[in-house]
Amino acid sequence: QVQLVESGGGLVQPGGSLRLSCAASGGIASIYATGWYRQAPGKQRELVAMFSSGGTTNYADSVKGRFTISRDNVNYTVYLQMNSLKPEDTAVYYCNARSFREWYWGQGTQVTVSS
Repeated sequence: QVQLVESGGGLVQPGGSLRLSCAASGGIASIYATGWYRQAPGKQRELVAMFSSGGTTNYADSVKGRFTISRDNVNYTVYLQMNSLKPEDTAVYYCNARSFREWYWGQGTQVTVSS
């Protein structure tokens, strides 16, 4: 069983930056893709950024050029660096890890962009 623990959310002013972290443990060998989703109030959960099985990265159009996903393969940690944050980036951010049997989710971390 894979466990994902996120950290790094908080309140930031528009134009500011935050870095989210997701530490994975458990059945790491079964994971072929990891990334981040977010869900704003009243909206569906959406993909933000993802490392695919081939190691390539995918970003939502709304965050391209502002967010960067990276990973530390030694410590099984995935990061999301978020720059030039906008109020519309306000959401609960979830770490996601995928195996061929199921998807795993972290508990979520709140990001609020407000002046």
